[in-house]
Amino acid sequence: MPSAHQPPAVDQPKHPLHALTTAELSGYRRQLESAIAFFGTQSPVPAVRGRLQTALDAVRAEQDDRARIARA
Repeated sequence: MPSAHQPPAVDQPKHPLHALTTAELSGYRRQLESAIAFFGTQSPVPAVRGRLQTALDAVRAEQDDRARIARA
């Protein structure tokens, strides 16, 4: 568990988002959300937070696509 001064680890996926399993995608999303929350408490907010948010947006888009396909 990270200390109050260290951000949570975000492991880069070994494969592109479309090739991750549902569980891997969910785990990556949790890591990103945790890191974004941590950096959101920093003042000033580090630039890395923006890159993490962009990655999270891509994960959400992939999950939305999968959900849309499952409904079809």
